Amino acid sequence: MSNELTRTMTETPQSVPVPVAAIPQPQQPQPLERYVFNPQIDIFEMPDGLMLRADLPGVTLDTLELQVQNNKLTLFGRVETVLPPEARLLHQEYHEGDFLRSFILSDNVDHERISAKLTNGVLEVFLPHAPKAQPRKIQVSG
Repeated sequence: MSNELTRTMTETPQSVPVPVAAIPQPQQPQPLERYVFNPQIDIFEMPDGLMLRADLPGVTLDTLELQVQNNKLTLFGRVETVLPPEARLLHQEYHEGDFLRSFILSDNVDHERISAKLTNGVLEVFLPHAPKAQPRKIQVSG
């Protein structure tokens, strides 16, 4: 990762398995423990900003949420495997469960113009550069 990217985004600590009681639950039976995992994310620089890309197979618009608050971008949601009723899962390599990733944004990111799209399980979040302040002449009164 280049120095610019390192200065622009600082990742928060990794998440770990947590007891179900620590995660808000709907009113239905749940397994004793759910795992919170960190999806792998690529970040690359473009002329007009940064692009964050994450492979999130099994994620839909209904199970994904992005927030920007206090200069922090947070992605969270749930990955679920949906099988036909007569199917039996034999092998699984994709993570299933809740995911969470957070990044501290630099002042170089224009928070108001951040955009995101989810296409075929691939999330792309565009973090545009904030406009640089233009020099201006200051009138001095006497």
